[in-house]
Amino acid sequence: MKSQIKRSIKFSLTIAVITFVLAAIFSIVSQSVLSDVVWMAGLVIVLLIVLIGVVFDMLGIASTAADEAPFHAMAAEKVNGAKEAVMIIRNADKFASFCNDVIGDISGIVSGTASAIVVLQIANLLGNGDGSPVHITLNVIVTSLVAALTVGGKALGKYFAIHASTNIIFYVGKVIAILQNKLKIRVLPKGTKTKTSK
Repeated sequence: MKSQIKRSIKFSLTIAVITFVLAAIFSIVSQSVLSDVVWMAGLVIVLLIVLIGVVFDMLGIASTAADEAPFHAMAAEKVNGAKEAVMIIRNADKFASFCNDVIGDISGIVSGTASAIVVLQIANLLGNGDGSPVHITLNVIVTSLVAALTVGGKALGKYFAIHASTNIIFYVGKVIAILQNKLKIRVLPKGTKTKTSK
């Protein structure tokens, strides 16, 4: 019991540190890029950030919904990505936490900050600075649009995550296999932790 608590605390602290670092990187990069582009390109960047959040949210849910049984035969036949898919499912809690909580939440925060920069750019282009009625109106419209796309996108992603979890995790397994085998980038933890939740 104590060892489980220690592992849980260690994982939580690790996730917190990773989140801090990634959030800082995402924020710095997005603000640096947005400051040098026109508002239309900035809006595209905001939509890409939203899309990243939606996709990773879908991946996290798919990992908890998928069953590892179909991948055992493929892993025995050494199908590329099958072994990684099994490891994803066996570590679904950590994988989902990273995808949903880390990348998903960071994307939500960064998209909000990025959209505020785009709104200010548009307002300045129209000759209305920070705090003007035009700026406030644009802020409400863009913020509402980003929120709607995020929530709607995640709802659609959840549908696919539940109904196509096997295919989704298989493709993710293939990508991770390339990262780990070809590029030597360790993504999944070593070991054979069993899946504790469905």
